Amino acid sequence: MSNPNETIRRFVGYLNNEDYLGGFWLPNIQRSFVWSEDQIEKLFDSILREYPIGGILVWKTNQEVKCRQFIGHFIEKYKTDLTGTYEKRNAKPKLLVLDGQQRLQSLYIGLKGTYFGKSLHINILSGTPTTPEEIRYEFRFLPGKPKFPWIELKELVFSDKLNSEIKDWVFQQADRTLEVHEEKLIESNIDKLRNAFVQKPVISYQIIDSIDRPSVYTTEDVLEIFIRANSGGTFLSKSDLMFSLLISSWDEGEEKMTELLEVLNKTGYEFTRDFILKTCLVLLDKGARYNVDKFRDVSMREQILNNWAQISAAIKQVKDFIYGSTYMKTDKTISSYLSLIPMVYFAYHYKSLWKNHFSDYQTYLIRTSLSGGFSGKPDELIDSLVRNINEQKAFKINEIFGVFRKSNRSLEITRDSLLSMNYWQKNIHLLFNLWYGFNYQPALDENKPQIDHIFPQSVLEKIKVINPETGKMNMMKYKWQDRDQIANLMLLTAKENGAGGKSDRLPEDWLDEKPEEYLDLHLIPKDRELWKLDNFEAFLEARKQLILAKFDYLISKEA
Repeated sequence: MSNPNETIRRFVGYLNNEDYLGGFWLPNIQRSFVWSEDQIEKLFDSILREYPIGGILVWKTNQEVKCRQFIGHFIEKYKTDLTGTYEKRNAKPKLLVLDGQQRLQSLYIGLKGTYFGKSLHINILSGTPTTPEEIRYEFRFLPGKPKFPWIELKELVFSDKLNSEIKDWVFQQADRTLEVHEEKLIESNIDKLRNAFVQKPVISYQIIDSIDRPSVYTTEDVLEIFIRANSGGTFLSKSDLMFSLLISSWDEGEEKMTELLEVLNKTGYEFTRDFILKTCLVLLDKGARYNVDKFRDVSMREQILNNWAQISAAIKQVKDFIYGSTYMKTDKTISSYLSLIPMVYFAYHYKSLWKNHFSDYQTYLIRTSLSGGFSGKPDELIDSLVRNINEQKAFKINEIFGVFRKSNRSLEITRDSLLSMNYWQKNIHLLFNLWYGFNYQPALDENKPQIDHIFPQSVLEKIKVINPETGKMNMMKYKWQDRDQIANLMLLTAKENGAGGKSDRLPEDWLDEKPEEYLDLHLIPKDRELWKLDNFEAFLEARKQLILAKFDYLISKEA
């Protein structure tokens, strides 16, 4: 492998430029750019401080590999949709970046393009010595033409003027007479900047040459190099690596995955690529555990490709069921998406029997969601459930729950577990949907039903008791566990909880004119004395009994 060195200015000019060795591009196996604005700005600070920024690994090939451009003007779309960035396949020599995409894309945006319509600027008067972890040189993505001391970086890096001429030009941008120390700081910063970006070869890159050494670096070898280069980093997760392996032999893989996720999530869910990949493993009887080696198997990748239509259909079938036949219409009501995988397996392998078990699916989803049946690491549980489905050739709820018991996972919903639910638990949203029958998906987030405190937090937080350690009346009487417990929560429409609605009103005021039906819906004790702040604890106890009666059908009788 050769190891050339280049200046940043010259190297950035090679990106998307086929006139230099065919140009530097990104192979299809690379995922989307993920760095934030802050990360990009810190990279430029590191360069100006002469911190090492790491090497780049590129693959020299003339294979007709699907590849894409570095993005000049980055917008929200490119986080998930890279349509329009792909190059036409060709058998010409080219250089594909295997490791270093995030850094190179950041440099390209900062020096050649924009980030959400904003150009990168430097505060030319920054540079005061700081601690290593702090920012010394201020870089910011700013819109339009901001005032001095902010100078657009590309004006300084790509200027062919002498440093002294650039300095004079910067002085002219100031709207005031500069102090002598400011002029010296500007001169110093320009010298450092030109040295770091224009004069000093700070980018080192290794070339894996499959043109001159095709027997040494085959496509599979390069794929393995890519995995090893990225598996120790912080930007590619195990699922990213597996997806990279998958689309390395599937041209339309990225588009197909994006298309499926858009369909699944357009009604309020948050299905992920991780979920899809794990589901693929399970459906093809490879086990639920994530393992990059599974995707190294060419036959495994071919199975996914060949069965993608059926896999997608099974996942959509389950999504349509939960949206159309349960109270789990939004992401908030699904405590674990992994609970859906056994259902997808059944829909995929036993399609003709799918409609025979609707009530079983509903019971299964309610129990597993409210009890946290898929918490922790449920891979072995998923594999056991799949084995049971194959043994029974059915989705029998008693058999399914038996698998949970054998796995030492309880699906029991006890009085204590029900009453211990609080504002911060995800499964409380499903319980409220069962309680209130709020089974719709508003177009706007602000129109969604909202969980509210019956006795307002702001009031309860002000109630103090004597601190036994100091003797002062400064200890909060009601901790979050008291304030946020289910017995102090209700579900209100956005209109009820908005301006002119409940807000921070106490129940003795808010509930005073409410009809009987309203009190029954919210399970409010009808003894008006309990609505007073002094009787908060008695109110909780009375409401707990109403909640237990409401959900008696869910509570395990032996508990």
